[in-house]
Amino acid sequence: MSGGTEPARGERPGWSRRRFVGAAAGTAATASVPARAMTAAPVDPAAAPQAPAPTPTPEPAPSTPTVPRPLLLGTYTSVEGGGTGVGLATYDPVSGRVTGAGTVTGVADPSYLAAHPDGRTLYAVNERQDGGVTAIRRDGEGGGPQVLGTRGTGGAGPCHLSVHPSGRWLLSANYGSGSVAVHPVDASGAIGERTDLVTHSSPTPGPGQQGPHAHQFVTSPDGGHVLAVDLGTDTVYTYRLDLGRGTLTEVSRARTRPGAGPRHLTFHPGGRYAYLANEVDNTVAVCVYSPATGRLDIGEAQPTGTGAGTSYPAQFVVTPDGRYAYLANRGHNSLTRYAVEAGGARLRLLDTVPVGGDFPRHIALAPGGNLLFAANQRSGTVSVFHVDRASGELRLAGEPFASPVVVCALPL
Repeated sequence: MSGGTEPARGERPGWSRRRFVGAAAGTAATASVPARAMTAAPVDPAAAPQAPAPTPTPEPAPSTPTVPRPLLLGTYTSVEGGGTGVGLATYDPVSGRVTGAGTVTGVADPSYLAAHPDGRTLYAVNERQDGGVTAIRRDGEGGGPQVLGTRGTGGAGPCHLSVHPSGRWLLSANYGSGSVAVHPVDASGAIGERTDLVTHSSPTPGPGQQGPHAHQFVTSPDGGHVLAVDLGTDTVYTYRLDLGRGTLTEVSRARTRPGAGPRHLTFHPGGRYAYLANEVDNTVAVCVYSPATGRLDIGEAQPTGTGAGTSYPAQFVVTPDGRYAYLANRGHNSLTRYAVEAGGARLRLLDTVPVGGDFPRHIALAPGGNLLFAANQRSGTVSVFHVDRASGELRLAGEPFASPVVVCALPL
């Protein structure tokens, strides 16, 4: 994030430091909390149990062979020691073992990845000053991956993208310029020319921020709204997306407390609650979402279990059954485990688990939720954990998989 406190490896002059360090911690002021939001009672971070380093679990010997599943890996291609494109790998859905399978070259700085709902096309941001989004057909001509083309996002440093559930629209967030973009997706999976671009010109940036920094653009579970999380303005914006024209209309705004630096929002499977990771002030919050209006109410700040200061929390994932949530803490090199209670309305901090790598930038659950993948940027590794469905406990599944400057791990 811009305003980081550590040197960025391979950083180009004038280029954002978002790719290597979290935003500088600002002074957080106390703000009122919407009465509608429901949160857990405050937890003393120092009292949060610290789980011991997980012991790698011996790979089980399945009675019948398992079919490997795809794992796509994002990286930076323009930094020293980085990758050369989108990494291809497979994973065993039982043991979690990862095996490399090559690279899709010709994709610049693919730091975040998302798949089309039909699974046939992969999308990558091109996190550069002149930002872009690239489509990759997974089963192109000759049976291998095929790059379908790149479109400009109209902004700088795109860091997140997602596909609307209809499969017809690609949503992207430009961190450097604080804007969100919409592109059409045709029947082949290719990306068309941009249909809308909205810059977050208000409210004014939060403490320590020089401007807006859109960090995520995602569709609500009901499909009725799209939400943009902006770290620079301490705001989550809700829009209606015109499914015929691909244009955005703002319908609501939700403000965090000043200096929170919201980064990533993840919905509970029930669709009425969501969990917000605040990068700058090292907190999380339970949010109440109204499908009818698109309104999001952000609850009280809660601890990450990592102690004082900021550990640059990156993102949440929630198990498919909605019982547990996990938070990636980059500076603390850990995963926080929360119990989800009251139908999604409360988070109860359980413990933190060492991630087995350095700077976990991105985490993702495998389909079904039995495995969790963590992309560790600075150690260049992907850690894989078994997820205990009953207790939510995490057990490291063997040694981490090596991948250069890996910043996104997408299991399919």
